[in-house]
Amino acid sequence: MIRPRIPVNPLPTGIVTPLITTAAPASTSVEQHHTAACACQHTTPAPVAPAAVRLSPAGVLSVVGGGAAVVLVVGAVLVSLLLAVAITGASVAVCAVVLRSLLNNPPRR
Repeated sequence: MIRPRIPVNPLPTGIVTPLITTAAPASTSVEQHHTAACACQHTTPAPVAPAAVRLSPAGVLSVVGGGAAVVLVVGAVLVSLLLAVAITGASVAVCAVVLRSLLNNPPRR
């Protein structure tokens, strides 16, 4: 009754895309260097030393001061967000208590 309709390409392109692609293994060619001096020109890259950061005592103090300032600012923002959530929750609770007391006790005349 319900059959899927498979779209048919009226003009086939001839390109077939496989469902599973298999990657060719990477070539494992190793360049061989000659032991004796030869006429070919081999260029070997010089080893690169890791860059070292040297800070003066004033630089260390500025980095520590900057890190402490960032920690204090992030802490203040997080505490203020927590305080805002707490105040909102308390005000919603007070509103709920007032509404409940108004709806349960109709005014007596």
